[in-house]
Amino acid sequence: MIRTKHVTSGNWRTVESFWNATGTAFFEAPAGAQVKVRYGVGWFGFDSQKQSLDGTHVKTLKVGRGSIAYARMQVRVKQTTDVRYDVYPGNVAITTPELQF
Repeated sequence: MIRTKHVTSGNWRTVESFWNATGTAFFEAPAGAQVKVRYGVGWFGFDSQKQSLDGTHVKTLKVGRGSIAYARMQVRVKQTTDVRYDVYPGNVAITTPELQF
């Protein structure tokens, strides 16, 4: 399902959270934004799949079994803006978003 979140500039902002669940999300814009998956909490956490958006190519984030503890998809933008993405819960076989952004 396509979602739009208003993201303020600065630190990493969580757009989706997963607890003992899996999911896949597709991001395309805004250009210059960064996306990643953060597993765990505090000092026991680690980052995965860190990517930069270029506004043209679709970037994919997947949350796997590591979310048994806690996982979240995060975005960092240079300017406060809306971020639009396509997210699917569970293990999906989709490799590209169903709808165009």
